[in-house]
Amino acid sequence: MNIQTKFAIIAIVIVIPLSVIAVYGTNSNQQFTVTENSKLQVISSFYPLHEFAQNVGQDKVDATLLVPIGVEPHDWEPTIKDVQKMQQSDLIIINGIGFETWVDSLEENNFQGIVVDTSNGISMKSSTNEHEEEHEENQGEHNHSSGDPHIWLNPVYAKIQVQNIANAFSNSDPENQQFYQSNAASYIEKLNSLDLKIKNELSQCNDDFIAFHDAFSYFADEYDLVQHTIISSNDPHGETTARTLENVISTAKKLNIDVIFSEETVDTRTSQIIANEINGKVLVLSPIEVASPGTYISKMTENLENLKEALCQ
Repeated sequence: MNIQTKFAIIAIVIVIPLSVIAVYGTNSNQQFTVTENSKLQVISSFYPLHEFAQNVGQDKVDATLLVPIGVEPHDWEPTIKDVQKMQQSDLIIINGIGFETWVDSLEENNFQGIVVDTSNGISMKSSTNEHEEEHEENQGEHNHSSGDPHIWLNPVYAKIQVQNIANAFSNSDPENQQFYQSNAASYIEKLNSLDLKIKNELSQCNDDFIAFHDAFSYFADEYDLVQHTIISSNDPHGETTARTLENVISTAKKLNIDVIFSEETVDTRTSQIIANEINGKVLVLSPIEVASPGTYISKMTENLENLKEALCQ
């Protein structure tokens, strides 16, 4: 059963609860009436956004992670139960830029809550990296076009995502606006410290690194690095051929690279084959797409330490 059919079934059989919210459409500037002791019901599409929402909303929201722990969000599709859960939420927080392929069907089937596109205001890189285009800044519009979605891996863009979440919470629950904005400011300060740490510690190092898949373009642009990849796709499940491996090995030798990066959720053998050919080693560079032990900042700090080992010798 495809996603469209699932949503159509849900639209027919589910009576959308209206006891807590009264919303018309998906514009994040809309408000609903918060009853006494009620909390915003918030669903985040994948782990980094879930953590951002928790830091901003704290005890004023019920925050739920949509994609289960350990599941890769690129290829995830909602079940009927997931759709039912989303239909009962107040806000659904998405990354945007086409990362959540299911969101169009949700909106087409009369979702009565608010879709918060955290990519609003961020310059999007096209999937071919040939050009950039300004993302729509109107929070009521969601960009589902194909592009590089990995904006959260740039701490500067992560700050924008956090602020977009805080603004959406404030619009929906204006009585607690100061609470949300204060929490966002505190977390953004931590992201500022992370950004400064990365800048300082990589500024005198080499530029070229080999990531597993094309996830670190925004990160590389921010910190004046050059990303090369084993898999050129934005999706880590792309195929590798013998010719691909030969090209990566050639690039590594040409640039004197002796660290090949892998990821937590992929088979490390591909990276190990390349590392063996250059007498190098394999380290992890996490795209932080799948929920795992640690926080966004701790995982980004681990990435920094591994990048330093690769680039700062």
